[in-house]
Amino acid sequence: MELSKRLMCIVNNMDKCESVIDVGTDHGYIPIYAVKNKICTKAIASDINKGPKEKAESNVRFEGVSDKIQCRLGAGLATVRLGEVEAAIIAGMGGNLIRDIIVQDIKKVQKFKYMILQPAQNAEILREFLYKGPFEILKEDLVIDENIFYEVFKVKYNKNKIDEVKDIKEDSFYYEVSTRLIEDRHTLIKDFLQNKLDRYKTILSFIKEDTESAIKRKEEITDKINRLKELII
Repeated sequence: MELSKRLMCIVNNMDKCESVIDVGTDHGYIPIYAVKNKICTKAIASDINKGPKEKAESNVRFEGVSDKIQCRLGAGLATVRLGEVEAAIIAGMGGNLIRDIIVQDIKKVQKFKYMILQPAQNAEILREFLYKGPFEILKEDLVIDENIFYEVFKVKYNKNKIDEVKDIKEDSFYYEVSTRLIEDRHTLIKDFLQNKLDRYKTILSFIKEDTESAIKRKEEITDKINRLKELII
């Protein structure tokens, strides 16, 4: 089975474990790949929609791993019992929804050895939540798949975490731009920053009004453009 670059980035960040739940599994590709490549012994492929869950079941049968993967229908982490799995993957949905899933089942989250989170949009909302909350950021990663950038967070619950990001908590710019990816000199970080810069330039070009709110918005975007330029150089 060949995974997309986006899904491959997720499995490349997985540690070996006994069991994992994949929330929003869609076709069940990650659990199938993980058990076939001995990243985990067993897995739960979970989806809120019946169609994707049935597709996952079909793929699991086809790949001959029905004894190792259970497909369950339900929202978020509701499909798994407290302590039933060691790790969780939550990917392919908005950062705000991932945040809400974590909050809703925080007691289960506390038991996980790690979580891999990959928002499809609104990564800044998730980053702010993680930075401000009791979560240890084990790693941040970046991947581009079909010309779309995806940010990846590998985290674990830690109420006693050492706050490494306290100086940037009040600067919303750094929820959009990861200082860790910059410090790690990730191979895609300059392309990511350039992509963000181009998008802000486009947004700025569409603001034609001179109302007070429009002027303020222009100033905010211009500031971000200037800061992105400084990081790219």
